[in-house]
Amino acid sequence: MTQLTIRLHDDLVARLRLAADARGTSVNGFVVAVLDAATNPDLAGADAQRVRERLAAAGLLADIAPRAGARPSSRAVATARRAAGTGRRLADLVSNGRE
Repeated sequence: MTQLTIRLHDDLVARLRLAADARGTSVNGFVVAVLDAATNPDLAGADAQRVRERLAAAGLLADIAPRAGARPSSRAVATARRAAGTGRRLADLVSNGRE
């Protein structure tokens, strides 16, 4: 088996992790399945349509509804990440309600 190293943008890695988690698989397993679906000639029919057919045949075709509004800026995302986890711990909230 060959190992492949690639460079990916952080937002793509985040989307890969979410997609893999949603399917209950590792990021590596998900990427291997997508690449196989995109390149396996036994899974399809004409360029872009062929890739979609392959992804659908492998159960990997995402049915993503368009989102309302624009994406947040990278600054807004960075601010939200810094703020994440700075509030009260869930365990503290639960234990306070039980006292």
